[in-house]
Amino acid sequence: MPIPDYETLMLPVLRFAADAQEHSMKELVPAIGSELRLTGSELTQRLPSGQQTVLANRVGWATSYLKKANLLASVRRGFFKITPEGLAVLASDPTALDNRFLNENSPAFREFYAGRYQKRGKAESDGEQEMVDVRQTPEELLDQSYQALRSELAGVILQKVQAGSPEAFERLVVELLVAMGYGGSRVDAGEAVGRSGDGGIDGIIKEDRLGLDTIYVQAKRWDHPVSRPEIQKFVGALQGFRAKKGVFITTSRFTDEAKAYSHNVDTRLVLIDGPTLVGYMIDFGLGVSTVATYEIKRLDSDYFEEE
Repeated sequence: MPIPDYETLMLPVLRFAADAQEHSMKELVPAIGSELRLTGSELTQRLPSGQQTVLANRVGWATSYLKKANLLASVRRGFFKITPEGLAVLASDPTALDNRFLNENSPAFREFYAGRYQKRGKAESDGEQEMVDVRQTPEELLDQSYQALRSELAGVILQKVQAGSPEAFERLVVELLVAMGYGGSRVDAGEAVGRSGDGGIDGIIKEDRLGLDTIYVQAKRWDHPVSRPEIQKFVGALQGFRAKKGVFITTSRFTDEAKAYSHNVDTRLVLIDGPTLVGYMIDFGLGVSTVATYEIKRLDSDYFEEE
């Protein structure tokens, strides 16, 4: 089953604490996963940032919101316990808990929630507030927004690369490989790469600054897909150079047959298509500039420990 959103997890979390004993987050997350019968892949699924599992993130926020509503309380570092208010809610046998329920039944949560996820419109003049249905955790919303911005930027970059000149594409590939740690210096890489005039480039670069190994590079600024015959020609060229490693870069994409063939040859072969190319450009800051930076910080509990 899909991992439930954090609001759906509120009731299972509160029920987990129904024994009125102290519990830790470390035991809560696997217990919820077991109750929901999540698969191994679902238990290990991570946020796009890779910093936390989706389940731990959603369970954490469900727990945090229950604390804001005074249904759970922190008793010591990393541990929580159900409150009398929480026991009373369970005694009413609710079918579900969500932000709307907490907002309607907990003045503390209502005060916390105001100004965060509520939208004010005409009802504001009457002293009423309409709640926005937010099913994603703050981290998920940030990740989703970041991925949307990144996807839009990637599309614009790819259009620029495809519309540029062969010389510009040659320069781009050289600078990207250097930024990624290949080719030695910019001058060294520039001398080794860029020996054809057919709209793409071919050449050999150092794998590292010491030149302990070399990598054969072929790049095509194409609109149509790269098929298996092109990859076969590339492998033949690698064998002619007695090269063990090769990178094929294209602004378009590779056919399924080309990908399958690349996995079945003895030569170490890396295929980089258009989306992957611009993804590397974004990651290594090539052709882009930083507009804003946001840092997500967590409480440093050690700082507040009394000696």
